[in-house]
Amino acid sequence: MKLLCLVVSWFAVLPFTSEFASSQWVQSGLPSASVYTFAKSGSNLFAGTDGGVYLSTNDGTSWAAVNIGLTNLFLNALAVSGSNIFAGTSGGGVFLSTNNGSRWTAVNSGLTNITILSLAVSGEGASSPIIFAGTSGGAFRTTNNGTSWEAVNAYLTNTTIYALEVSRNTSTPMLFAGAGDRTHGGVFLSVDNSPIWTMESVGLPNVAVQALAISDSMLFAGMQGDGVFRSTNNGTSWLAVNSGLTNHFVYSLSESGSTLFAGTRRGVFLSTDNGTKWTEVNNAELSKTRVRAFLVYEKNLYVGTEGAGVWSCPLSELLTLSK
Repeated sequence: MKLLCLVVSWFAVLPFTSEFASSQWVQSGLPSASVYTFAKSGSNLFAGTDGGVYLSTNDGTSWAAVNIGLTNLFLNALAVSGSNIFAGTSGGGVFLSTNNGSRWTAVNSGLTNITILSLAVSGEGASSPIIFAGTSGGAFRTTNNGTSWEAVNAYLTNTTIYALEVSRNTSTPMLFAGAGDRTHGGVFLSVDNSPIWTMESVGLPNVAVQALAISDSMLFAGMQGDGVFRSTNNGTSWLAVNSGLTNHFVYSLSESGSTLFAGTRRGVFLSTDNGTKWTEVNNAELSKTRVRAFLVYEKNLYVGTEGAGVWSCPLSELLTLSK
């Protein structure tokens, strides 16, 4: 059945508020789960939840648990490197599957902190990609698919790493880390997979960076209570870009071409002009829900929520709301 997103006016529901665009999303599975991360491998979609990993082979119509070997079922991060799928858990470290999640094996040698908050692949498609893990106690990397890990924390003054993002628009690999806690945070940069970091936070509020995304060669940071900030110089300086963003607790960011999505404490926002203006694209349920993860697959946007499972909508329908 074709999924449709319908534009309605909030004015029709609450006559004393300003009008904004809204949409009717379709709940695409796991209705009571908290979904913190997504990944795709070919036509297989993976959702990391507070109850393990789920796999969909039919574009999110249905999901099946794939948890054999997982000794910790609280997932914060997923990453795909070739035929390898890595799962980062809250207290159980990193697990590896080489068969689309049918079986998982713990790969934690050298990890001195096993609360994994983020994962990233540098050199995707290379013969020896580097996998980075952001934890509640610093950053780690592996060059052998998790057989062993080493800490890479030189000059990393904030050791809770909520987000990792690799720039693929430069000849030299650039890895950004979003770090911090409630009172102190920032963005850090590692060039050419170096274990040495530099802080790139001029203009950022001093709070935790929850999410990172790169769109049109611009770097975006989602903040805990301060909205979205944009950098046009690889993090050297930042500018707040929050016009239309009515909720400033940003937990997730994602891009699709020139379109940027922000997941907040109160649903999904969309920008087609690099964050200069945001449009709310929620229905009643999403407007009350924390959005923790995004996945763009084929022509649909999938949203992972806290306590309300997976929602989806065609990208084309969402884009009509920003016009």
